[in-house]
Formats: sequence, C-alpha cells, structure tokens
Amino acid sequence: MESLSGLTAFVRAAELRSFVAAAQRLGLSASAVGKSVARLEESLGVRLLNRSTRHISLTEEGALFYARCSRVVAELEEAEAELSRSREAPRGRLRVSLPALGYRMLLPILPEFTRRYPEVELDLDFNDRLVDVIAEGMDAVIRSGEFLDSRLKARTLGTFRLLLVAAPHYLAERGTPTTPENLAQHACLFYRFHSNGQIQPWQLAGHEQRPPLVLPGTLTFNNIEALIGAALGGLGIAYLPDFAVSQYVRDGQLQAVLPDYTMQGGQFSLLWPGSRQTLPKLRVFVDFLAQRLVLGG
Repeated sequence: MESLSGLTAFVRAAELRSFVAAAQRLGLSASAVGKSVARLEESLGVRLLNRSTRHISLTEEGALFYARCSRVVAELEEAEAELSRSREAPRGRLRVSLPALGYRMLLPILPEFTRRYPEVELDLDFNDRLVDVIAEGMDAVIRSGEFLDSRLKARTLGTFRLLLVAAPHYLAERGTPTTPENLAQHACLFYRFHSNGQIQPWQLAGHEQRPPLVLPGTLTFNNIEALIGAALGGLGIAYLPDFAVSQYVRDGQLQAVLPDYTMQGGQFSLLWPGSRQTLPKLRVFVDFLAQRLVLGG
C-alpha cells in the first residue's frame, strides 16, 4: 500500500477539496500531492477522488476510505506532536490539588523537584473537598481511596496504614486500652469527611463482621491537622494515617494504641484528565512522585 505520506495527502486533499490547498497545508507542491494521491489510488485499485479543473470531490469509495483514514492520520499527527513535546524541557504552570494533609507528603521532596525542573511552576491547592479535576481545570489531583471516573488516568503513589494514637500523658491519666472494647471508657476524637459529612469509622481487626463498636465521641473535626493537634494536646485517642503521625510517634509525643488491631490502610493515587496528552511538565511530576514519595514510618 502507498506510504503514510500518501494517506496524509489524500486526507488533506479530501478535507480541503483542493490539491493546491492541501499542498500549502503540507508544505509540498500541488503536483506532488496529486501524484501521491494517484499512486495511492493505483495501489488500491480504485478511484478515490473525482477531479475537475476547479475542484475535487470524493467518490463513493473515497468517502468510505476517508472515514477510516482521517482517524488514522489524526492519530499519527498526534503521535508526532507528542514525540515532539517529549523532547521539550518541562515548563509552565502545573495546577495540582491535594488533601489538606498532603503537604506532609510533598514538602520533604519538593526542593529536589524544583532543583530538577526549575521551569515548572507548581500551583498547589491543599484542601479536603472532592475536587472535579476536569471542571475546575486542574492538571492533576492526589486522592486516597477508590475513584470511579473513567475520564481520568491514574498512577498509584503509595500505601498507608491507619493508627490509633494518643499522647503519653493522656494514657498515663486514663490508662492504655488493651482491647477495642476498652475504648468505650476513653475520649475518642473523630474525623468528619468533607465529601459526604459522615464520620470516619474506626475499623479494627476482629470487628469487621460484628456490629460496629459504640464509641464515645468527645470531639469531631473536619480538619486532620486540628485532629492531630487535639491528640498531641492530650484530649483523647485519634485514628490517623501513619505518615501524618510517624514523626510524633518516633519523638515520643504520641503513642500507638492497640497496634495489633489497626490493620486498615489505603493508598494514594495521582489522577489527571485522560483526554489530554501528558505534557512534559505533568509527565515529570507523575514520574517524580512515583519514584520519590515515601509514606508511612
């Protein structure tokens, strides 16, 4: 079959109804475009275009062939453009939304990213609401849990575990629980999700198939930083991701409670619009986070 250049010449001539206009679009001569289409017709054994002194038009067979070829040529041109962009230095503004707690994951590795890619301007939005990536014009979002939006591409960044923690001075005063049932005698600090207003359940091993534990809620927060602060202040026991409190546990400011019962965890993923080509600035950000992000202890 005629080379890909012949397909491109045919598609452009069919779209523009002119060899001259197609030649101008392709940077060739009208004669070269006409000959390329003629060779394609000869190879296929069918006439694709009707010619006259003033214009050209598709034959019935040409219309059928064009319907297929136009998509092929569009994909080829997009592939060429993507390869061209891949050779460009990553640059430009990159809008990324993260959970409010995301700064604890990101800030330790940001200096390295900015040194590597000084022409990428990160515009970071830290909040716990469910951001609509496409409607709000975000380049990417970092989210935990499952996602069901088929319009988005995704890459897993890492996993985390949820822990029960409390300040040592709180446990010294109120005692340390040894079973989940002991939590009924303690002040429990809860987190309320922004997305649905529900309180995060404490999922403890051995209680998955039982009626949920009835826990006394002393305080409820819709901000994890405030929840961490309350735990540090000795106001009660909190259920928090390990990467958010691991430093406090190492420093002795918080102590893990019922560690053998807290097996629940989750994962963080980076999501971006699947309908867009991955520009260099986004591609390097995705790859960098996948390689350098460390969650947990």
